[in-house]
Amino acid sequence: MFKLNIFLVFILIASALGVVTSQHMVRKLFMALENEKGIERKLDVEWGRLQLEQSTLIMHGRIEQIAKDRLNMTVPAASSIQIVSINDAEKRLNTEGLKP
Repeated sequence: MFKLNIFLVFILIASALGVVTSQHMVRKLFMALENEKGIERKLDVEWGRLQLEQSTLIMHGRIEQIAKDRLNMTVPAASSIQIVSINDAEKRLNTEGLKP
């Protein structure tokens, strides 16, 4: 009987150590999860800022202003503009013997 009691005490101690170890692991993993959630929130804020910055940079007026200032580009006169439709381009290619 004494040997059985000792054996049960060892099993009890091993089980208690297992519970403590698993609780410690759970706490460490929970802290790591909270850390990653914080990083996710920071990245979401940065993503929002980058999207806002991108939308500002691709605005038509801004692109036109940069073209004028840095590249010295101007809008051509209305008489210099030619509008070519796809149908006209295909007809022209066919009359010149070229295949589209």
